[in-house]
Amino acid sequence: MHKPVPVIFLVSALFTVNTFSQQAPRPAAAGRAAGPEARLPIRRVVLYKNGVGYFEHSERVRGNQDLHIDFTTAQLNDVLKSLTVVDLGGGRITAVRFNSVAPLGERLKALHLPLGEQTSRAQFLEALRGTRVEVRSGAEAATGRVLSVETKKKIEPKGGEVSDALDLSLVTDSGDLRCFEMSPGASVRLADREAIDDVSRYLDLIGSAKGLDFRRITISAAGAGERNVFVSYISEVPVWKSTYRVLLDGKTGGEALVQGWAIVDNTIGEDWNDVELSLISGAPESFVQSISLPYYAPRPVVPLPESVSLSPQTYEAAVAPASAPGEGGGMGSGFGVRAYSVGGTGLTGVVKDQSGAGIPNAKVTLRNEESGASMTILTDSQGKYAFNNVQGGNSALFVESPGFQKYALSNIFLGFGRMNEINATLNVGTMAQTVEVRANAPSVNTESAGLAAVAEEEGPEAEGKAVGELFEYKIKEKVTLDKNQSALVPILQSRMKAQKVTVWNEDSEQARRALWVTNTSGETLDAGPFNVLEDGTFAGEGLLETIRPGDRRLISYAADPLLAVRKRVESAERPFTRIRIAKGMMLMTQEERATAIYTISNMDAQDREVIIEHPLRPEWTLAGDAKPQETTTSNYRFRIEVGPKQTAKLIVDGRHPENTEIALTDLKSDNVTLLANEKRLTTRMEEAFRQILDQKTAIADVDAQVEARQHEADAISGDQSRIRENMKALKGSAEEKALLERYTQELNSQEDHLAALRTEISNLKVKRQEAAKKLDETLVSITLDETF
Repeated sequence: MHKPVPVIFLVSALFTVNTFSQQAPRPAAAGRAAGPEARLPIRRVVLYKNGVGYFEHSERVRGNQDLHIDFTTAQLNDVLKSLTVVDLGGGRITAVRFNSVAPLGERLKALHLPLGEQTSRAQFLEALRGTRVEVRSGAEAATGRVLSVETKKKIEPKGGEVSDALDLSLVTDSGDLRCFEMSPGASVRLADREAIDDVSRYLDLIGSAKGLDFRRITISAAGAGERNVFVSYISEVPVWKSTYRVLLDGKTGGEALVQGWAIVDNTIGEDWNDVELSLISGAPESFVQSISLPYYAPRPVVPLPESVSLSPQTYEAAVAPASAPGEGGGMGSGFGVRAYSVGGTGLTGVVKDQSGAGIPNAKVTLRNEESGASMTILTDSQGKYAFNNVQGGNSALFVESPGFQKYALSNIFLGFGRMNEINATLNVGTMAQTVEVRANAPSVNTESAGLAAVAEEEGPEAEGKAVGELFEYKIKEKVTLDKNQSALVPILQSRMKAQKVTVWNEDSEQARRALWVTNTSGETLDAGPFNVLEDGTFAGEGLLETIRPGDRRLISYAADPLLAVRKRVESAERPFTRIRIAKGMMLMTQEERATAIYTISNMDAQDREVIIEHPLRPEWTLAGDAKPQETTTSNYRFRIEVGPKQTAKLIVDGRHPENTEIALTDLKSDNVTLLANEKRLTTRMEEAFRQILDQKTAIADVDAQVEARQHEADAISGDQSRIRENMKALKGSAEEKALLERYTQELNSQEDHLAALRTEISNLKVKRQEAAKKLDETLVSITLDETF
C-alpha cells in the first residue's frame, strides 16, 4: 500500500522545472561601439512641491554608442511622456528602446489552462477539465481525465458542523466514472506533459509579477568623434519639505539668526553623485497616465452574415394560360432581407471607464437601422447590460453617462438567434462630446510631416526664469546622496529683524510668545515648521507660512502664562450722524457704536510688548485715538507696552454706519417730530420740511374735494338708475302719466347737477396737477447735507 502524499508537496515536486535558458548575446550593429552599454549619470535634479522631479543626465560618447537608464514601471510612465534626448555634438539619436511588459492578465491568456491571477484550489482543479491526471485518496487510486469538480455540503461526524467538500470526478482509461473527495490526504498528479509545462509557466508568471519591476531605457546615439548626449525627463518623487531654526540671543537686540533646511529623499533607485540640486516651491501642473504598458483597445465583434437556406416546396397546377413576363397582375416574386425579431436574438456587454472599471447606471440605447425601433436600458452595479429578444440585422449602439463623453457605435450587425456581445469604453469628458465609432476601419491621413517643421520654426517662448508664484533654492555645492537615502540640505542662513512680542487673540484663552519677523534675507521663506533656541535653550516651535522678501510676519512658538488679558465691550446709542437731501430723497445715516476695552496685566518682572488682535468686522470703521500697527484680512493688530508688574488698558472704538432712505413724497409729520426729539432738526431742514408738508396738505385737500364730489355724482347716478327702472313699469293711466312727468323733471334736474359736479371735478384735477407739479419742483430744489 502506498503512503498518501499531500497534494501540495506532490504538485510542487512535479512542477519544478528549469525556467532559465541561455540566450546568445546579440551581435553589435555595424559601426556601433562594442562592449557593455554605458550608464548615463545624473547631473542635475530639480524637485517641486507637487511630487515630481526634473532630472538631467549627460555623458560623453564616441562614435556610435548605446546608453541606458534604469527605471521602475511607475517611473517609466512619467519618463515616456517627458523624455527629451539631444546629441549636442552634431550626431543624432537613432532609437530609444525599452523592454515592454504586457499586463499579467494578458500574459496569462497565452496559457492553455484558464487560470487567473488569484486561483483557488477549486478553480485550479476546474481548469484541469479534460486533462489526464492520477488521483490518490487513501488506498484508492485512479488515472483518467478530469470530468467535473463539484462543491457540496458535508456534515462533520463530530459536532455536526456543516462544511464545504470538494469532489473531483474523472473518467478512467477503461471508461469508468470515479469520484474522489479532495480531502487533506488526497493528491492529484498531472500525467500530461503539456499541462505540467503550462502550470510551470503559470507559476513563473505569477512569481515574476511579484519581483522587482525594473525597466531599462536604451538610447542609441550615432555620430563621429567625441560629443555630449543630453537627456531630461520628469519622474514622481517625494515632496521636499522645509524646516527652520531661529536662534535668539539677548546681545544682538532685535535680530535673530535663521537657518533653513530642506528634507530631500532619493527614492528613484539610482545614486546621486555630485549633482546640481535645485528646490522649487511651486506646483506646476502635472498628471499621471499609464502609457508604458501595452494597451489593448476593445473592438466590436461582428459575426459573419448568415446564409438563407431554401426549403423544398410544391407548386399548384395552372388553371389559365400563363401571361407573358411583365403582363397581367399576379403576385410579385421579389425577395428582400428585412430586420425581424427572432427568439434568442440579443446583445450584451459591459460599459467600462478607461481604467477598466464598470460604470453603473449608464444609459445604453440600441437602435435597429432598418426599422428605426430602439430600446433603452441602464447598466447594473458592475456596468453590465443585456438586451433580449431584439431585432437582428444592422444596428447602432449609443452609451452615455454623466462625466463621460457620449459613445456611438454604428454599422454593427446583430446575428439572428444568438446573443451578441459588445463592450464599450467611455472616455472622461462632457456629455456634449461624442466619440463616434464605425465597425469599418476608418482611413488615416499620414501626410503630416510638415507639422514638426512648423513647430521647430516657432521655437520656444519661455525662458529659464522665475514665473508667477514659483521660486527656487539653488544649492551652491553639489550634492551626493545614495539611493533610498534622505538628507537635510541647507537652503538658508541669514540674520533677520525679529522682535519678541506677546500675542493675544480672543479666540485663544492663552497669550502666546511670538516673534515679529521681517524677512530681510532677500530669499523667500517656504512654508514649514520652525523651532526657537533662546540663549542656547529650546524655547518652543511652531509653523511658518510662506514669507516673501521684505514681508513681516507674526510667528508664535510658546504660551505666555505671565500675561493676562480681559476684554469688555460697551455699546452706545445710535443717533443720526448725517442727513442728506437731494433729488427728492432723504438719506439718514445712523451709527452703531461699540467700544472694546482690553485690560492687560503683566505679572512678569520684565517688560512686555503686547500685540492685541482686535476682530475686523465688515462695514465697521475704527474711531478714537487707538491706531493699529498693521491690519490683516481678519484682525487689527494694536501694539502696547506694559511695564513689569503693571496693568495697561487699550480702548478701541468702532462705528458701523446704517443708512435709511426716505422719499420726501412719503415724508410725514412723525418723521419731523422724531428728528426734533433727537435734536437732529436744523432751521434749514425745518423750513424745507414745513414747505413740503404744507404743499402735501394742499394736495390732500384737493383730493378730498374731488373724492366728495365724485361720491355725490355716484349717488346721483345710482338714483337715476332707480328712476329709469320705475319709469319702465308705468302704464298709460292719468296717474301714471303724471308720475312719469315728475320723474322726467327730476331726471332733468339731476342731469344739470351732474354736469356741474363734473365741471368742478375737472377743475379740481387741474388744480391738483398744478399743486403736484409745484411739489415736485420744490422737492428737486431742496439740497441739504447736515452732519452732527
